[in-house]
Amino acid sequence: MAAKAKKGKKSGGSSKGGDRTPASGDVATNRKAGHKFELLDRVEAGIALKGSEVKSLRGGKAQLADSYALIEDGEVWLRNLHIPHYPPATVNNHEPERPRKLLLKRAEIERLTGSLSRKGLTLIPTRIYFKGPRAKVELALARGKEGRDRRREIAARDVRRDIEREFKGRYRD
Repeated sequence: MAAKAKKGKKSGGSSKGGDRTPASGDVATNRKAGHKFELLDRVEAGIALKGSEVKSLRGGKAQLADSYALIEDGEVWLRNLHIPHYPPATVNNHEPERPRKLLLKRAEIERLTGSLSRKGLTLIPTRIYFKGPRAKVELALARGKEGRDRRREIAARDVRRDIEREFKGRYRD
């Protein structure tokens, strides 16, 4: 039996650029969120979508890179989420970057409003996935990292890798 050709790369690896496939079950992930922000709390929310948007998401097409969530008039809105057109839906297609309403319970919205009132916090979508027939977004309450924080994190990761290499070399004999 012939092996199936894989699209993109696995999520692991150190090469820059290229097409990365999201984790199993995910439509899209925001990998930059963990680098640019300190993720404090996570919340699952539903998304109000049109039919062509759902079809496009089921095809695994969405870009979360510059998206963010706002609370306006007691409702949560997702901005700058790019869901490309679904080609078969010619006339009834959607706007790719329209604001999309997020579906949360009133108590969750009030809790997030209280948290966002603190200085420097924002709501960032980290992934989009399907839970049964429904599309869901994982939102993270996040605080922006400063340059020195990112450099410190990179240095700690390098030290951890060096230690692991040293132990691996010692126990190989």
